Amino acid sequence: MDPLGAKEPVKVFIIMKIIITGGTGFLGSSLTHKLRTDGHEVHTISRHPLPSNDLEGYSFHHTFDLTQEALPQSLLSKTDVFFHVAAKAGVWGKYSEFYDANVRATENIVAACQLSNIPRLIYTSTPSVVFSGNSINNGDESLQYGNSSLSAYAKTKSIAEQKVLRANEPGRFQTLALRPHLVWGKKDPHLLPRVISRHREGKLRIIGSGENQVDLTHIDNVTHAHVCAMVAMQKNSNLGGKPYFIGQDEPIQLWKWLNELFQLINLPPLTQKLSFRNAFLLGATLESTFKLLLIKKEPPMTRFVACQLAHDHWFSAQSAQIDLGYYPIKNMKQALEDSIPWLKSI
Repeated sequence: MDPLGAKEPVKVFIIMKIIITGGTGFLGSSLTHKLRTDGHEVHTISRHPLPSNDLEGYSFHHTFDLTQEALPQSLLSKTDVFFHVAAKAGVWGKYSEFYDANVRATENIVAACQLSNIPRLIYTSTPSVVFSGNSINNGDESLQYGNSSLSAYAKTKSIAEQKVLRANEPGRFQTLALRPHLVWGKKDPHLLPRVISRHREGKLRIIGSGENQVDLTHIDNVTHAHVCAMVAMQKNSNLGGKPYFIGQDEPIQLWKWLNELFQLINLPPLTQKLSFRNAFLLGATLESTFKLLLIKKEPPMTRFVACQLAHDHWFSAQSAQIDLGYYPIKNMKQALEDSIPWLKSI
């Protein structure tokens, strides 16, 4: 089948009550908009209240600390699907903070769904759960969970994902995990804006050979994958208990692609390199120094980041295609063309 065979997002004809944690974030807001457009009653949850000028489009917004507060029955009642999108991401910080946000909050949500008889839970995970420090080429769901100590984010997301999948009970409580890789697009608050900012400041270097291939997954495709998962679970009550890699099926040569992007937004190409070995050693040194001096801000390099920037990491979406009916609705060329005006403005 043509990777772009799904020309339009899947249409859902049963109007449902849906809860989305992290519903005001990058992915959460895109998913909220899509599901509201389809006519669903969407309730968003975040830790902080929305500013009054951001309330439009969030008619059902709730403020809770998911690590501390039990969700009220009045919110959970008659919910059809629960999307757990919220997470603490990043490459630096206390392990306990990552554990609370990514594991304890997930435990609380699983328990709340079970207690309230919510039939479906879709967990937004990450390919980092299989991070091992080595390259991954066309990886699939047979990859073992990583146990590296290089990333508190990866480790705690791995623990949380496994808890979600173990809770699956066919026909009673369906759970699955989606692993979108390096989500980007208009209004992306982290990935490309940070890369562009570091390049403008003269602080960006090509790490390693510069030939590594990675997946970048456009926000529209990731949103579409979540809707596909929801529809597939409705159609098949036995579907669940499995993770799915979500990508473009279009791995790119990272540094070549970034240089093409820089040219499109009128920035010079990146030529200076730093070997993977030196970047990894630099990351180790900076991590030790920042810990010793109790510096809270993120180091400019870590061992985890060195691995991500120098190694291959791309994955097969075949399982998602077979089980969920997911195919990208926007290829990399289309996604970049759509994003260039916004990227020029940041």
